[in-house]
Amino acid sequence: MASPPVLEIRNVSKHFGAVKALTDVSFSLEKGEVHALCGENGAGKSTLMNIIAGVLQPNEGEILVDGAPVKVTSPAVAQSLGLGLVHQEIALCPDATVAENMFMAATNRRRSPFMNYGKLARDAQAVMNRLAPIDVRRKVGELSISSQQLVEIAKALTLDCRVLIFDEPTAALTESEAQVLFGIIRDLKAHGISIIYISHRMAEIFSLCDRVTVFRDGHYVSTEKVADVTPDDVVRRMVGREITQLYPAKQAEDERSGETILSVRNLGDGIRFNGVSFELRKGEILGIGGLIGSGRTEIAEGICGLRSITGGEVRLHGQAMHARSYADAVKAGVVYLSEDRKGSGVFLDLSIAQNIAVLDLKALTGRAGLLNARAEADLARDLVKRLGVRMGGIDMPVSSLSGGNQQKVAIAKQLAVNPKVILMDEPTRGIDVGAKSEIHRLLRDLARSGIGIVVISSELPELLGLCDRVLVIREGRVMGEVEGEAMSEEAIMRLASGIGQHNSKASEHAA
Repeated sequence: MASPPVLEIRNVSKHFGAVKALTDVSFSLEKGEVHALCGENGAGKSTLMNIIAGVLQPNEGEILVDGAPVKVTSPAVAQSLGLGLVHQEIALCPDATVAENMFMAATNRRRSPFMNYGKLARDAQAVMNRLAPIDVRRKVGELSISSQQLVEIAKALTLDCRVLIFDEPTAALTESEAQVLFGIIRDLKAHGISIIYISHRMAEIFSLCDRVTVFRDGHYVSTEKVADVTPDDVVRRMVGREITQLYPAKQAEDERSGETILSVRNLGDGIRFNGVSFELRKGEILGIGGLIGSGRTEIAEGICGLRSITGGEVRLHGQAMHARSYADAVKAGVVYLSEDRKGSGVFLDLSIAQNIAVLDLKALTGRAGLLNARAEADLARDLVKRLGVRMGGIDMPVSSLSGGNQQKVAIAKQLAVNPKVILMDEPTRGIDVGAKSEIHRLLRDLARSGIGIVVISSELPELLGLCDRVLVIREGRVMGEVEGEAMSEEAIMRLASGIGQHNSKASEHAA
């Protein structure tokens, strides 16, 4: 007889009040299998993973490990059963060291009142070195988002699990970091570890996974061998419809006015970037590419007053913009959408209306110094309708929304101040294919309406499909520019890795 699945979910349902997050779903995982779980945001993937990991309890159904029913009443119970979860959202203690975070579960179980910090650091460093050269004695709060994601993964590798769940593990990783992770996953598979792999990136799924299961709207849709389906098949099952064009049409030749909205000349902070020059033209979407850590985010922060500048200038519609703070930039009409949506893009516990109004409360405040609640509501209703935010109402907390709709609220917050330029850092990170398509169309509509759009993205297909031109940054400098027929993944990566040559446009920028 064949061995039972290492993990099996039977007829599980989960309700949050009247909201049905999962309805009668089933799923099975074989030993040594890498099994993809796909679906749009809100499909129920993370809810099911939290049930497996003991974070949530199902209303109905059962979980079986090696064919035997189990009750996973807490994360500690899950870990004792060999079930580990690598969270999509960073769940680390910023004031503790990397080593302390990695072995926190083991530390909590120990009985001795004394801690051998030397051994803790050595053990942690041995695991971390498999992923990246991160000093485990550093505090997590000092690390970048991508490094924190690697710590989350390293933490899971210390648990000695039989089943590991990866929820969007590469969303914050560089291409080289992702390739290291893929090698580790293949090694885990070779040693009989079973992997549940949640991702919106089809290339990863079709490279790594053996089978793919699709959820839609909290329901099970299908399970098939990856070899038997195409990426288009999976997308159709995910969204329940054809997505004929993920990216909208680019700026046509007759739409190009040549008018400059934003001009950056020899900008630098003396640390992360120097001598940065470029122009943003009316009606176009300008992409900024480069490896994570190249200085892309820091350049955007310098333009909008979130980082001190030591040289250079920024001009908006020909007028010098002196942004000594973000408030100065917002007042001038330049806003920034952070790559860290949950950390600084939106306030999860505040309502949708409060989030949208937060950048310019002064405009909604009456003479008595009190907020005009009706004006706030009118503004929110107008923008959520314009952006197509799917919600229960503007008084609902942003935490109640899917990732794609949270991102739309973050964009609505920027639009509430009638900006001239929006700098967007990873605008579709961790968002499903359907929501991505909607946001791409929205960005093109904003560009055509006269708002300047700059998009920073680590996803090369997004840069190529969405943007009219792409600047490539390496070590804080503009290495080149690609546009038209010259736009390709290879061209961007050659410049980003330092093996491409400055073209004539790049030389002009560096001058």
